[in-house]
Amino acid sequence: MLTLADIIEGLTGYRWPTAESQRISQVVIDSRQATPGTLFVALPGEHQDGHDYVADAFDRGAIAAIVHRTLDIRGWTLDVEEQRSHTLVPDSLSLPVCFKVTHSLKGLQQLATYWRARFNPRVVGITGSVGKSSTKELAWAVLRQRFNTLKSPGNLNNEIGLPLTLLRLDDLYERVVLEMGMYDLGEISELCAIAAPDVGVVTNVGPSHLERLGKIEHIAQAKAELVQALPADGVAILNHDDPFVRQMAQRTQARVFTYGLTSEADLWASDIVSEGLEGIRFVLHYQAEAIHARVPLLGRHSVHTALRAAAVGLIEEMAWHEIMTGLHDNAVQLRLVSVPGINGAILLDDTYNASPASTIAALNLLDDLSGRKIAVIGDMAELGDYEEEGHRKVGCRAADTVSLLVTIGSKARLIAEEAHSCGLPSDAIIQVETNDQAIAYLRQTVLHGDIVLVKGSRSMAMEEIVAALQVPAG
Repeated sequence: MLTLADIIEGLTGYRWPTAESQRISQVVIDSRQATPGTLFVALPGEHQDGHDYVADAFDRGAIAAIVHRTLDIRGWTLDVEEQRSHTLVPDSLSLPVCFKVTHSLKGLQQLATYWRARFNPRVVGITGSVGKSSTKELAWAVLRQRFNTLKSPGNLNNEIGLPLTLLRLDDLYERVVLEMGMYDLGEISELCAIAAPDVGVVTNVGPSHLERLGKIEHIAQAKAELVQALPADGVAILNHDDPFVRQMAQRTQARVFTYGLTSEADLWASDIVSEGLEGIRFVLHYQAEAIHARVPLLGRHSVHTALRAAAVGLIEEMAWHEIMTGLHDNAVQLRLVSVPGINGAILLDDTYNASPASTIAALNLLDDLSGRKIAVIGDMAELGDYEEEGHRKVGCRAADTVSLLVTIGSKARLIAEEAHSCGLPSDAIIQVETNDQAIAYLRQTVLHGDIVLVKGSRSMAMEEIVAALQVPAG
């Protein structure tokens, strides 16, 4: 467990024996989560500054904070830069204490880098435009069949979330599975410098973040930073079906292991059959083996998720029975789930985020199901020059799939427009601007046996629609 002495050493390079006995219960960036023994990191933000909440964190029991400006609050402040210039070890340490650094985010990352280096787990990094979270969850489920495995919770996949995850490390963890997100070039390289991954998994390269990066080639370059950071004795697990990912084999010194839907890959799948809400079945091929599999993942596209998780298991020298048990693990929290809806309908909750590829994949799942099919689709963000084409591709696929299309937002109007052009009758298309309008319409429309897909970009907060339409548990 992290101690105050570890924090001091991680930030200053000096070990203070007087702080050895003071344990840190957790590290948080929200003062409301502070409990006795907490380290609070005061991060600046667009709308609120964590420095304004240090006193609140101390009142709730936090014993230390990382800050980058002097605060007029109770407690002692240790200026890290001054400490580096001369070693001063006090006889006793007064709590609470603020560690003043050049920038609190950099301080958090420096501490996480130090703490990661204290241990020797095998670290699996996962990146890609679509499927990072589901791959992380399933890879964790596979690895935990044999190893004590830490994973990044929820969507803690950025320059803040990844360090917070690593600060939960202790001697018991043998494997770590980390999702790595990015908005710009160089960000995954920075995450790798902190996490030091041994295995890198790349799911695919798509137009997400095109608005920031301009060209899909730049997105591929950003994702490739993971495999470039791998050591020579590491392994890059690459999607053979994606040409951008396949080319990353030339950009890593690590061993390359490929997966896909063709026999040219090291691990591949054939005979894929969707069984709707019951999952998918397929045949896995590896070396001279053929393994018949049936897993509770929704949609044909999920076979790639299963392949990635199985590949991680194989790289870690796990047996097939362990891998298959992991693929069926009920503890997995997948992004696309089915939940009971009002009036006896079924809701397909895929509200975490959306891109053209993931939305079309969700529509493909809808196409495999029986019942009246309703798609509720919101704006897809950060597509840059691909915005119109991406929305129109979704609209045309929706026209072949759904009985009723509900679009939300100004960008999603392109989906509605293209769906009509591709043959969906105008009376089967509803366009609204807000989630509340969609909820009001759907409450009057959804019937027993309907299958309702709800999907949109994170900024659309479409989980509000699922919450309003689902039947409460119990």
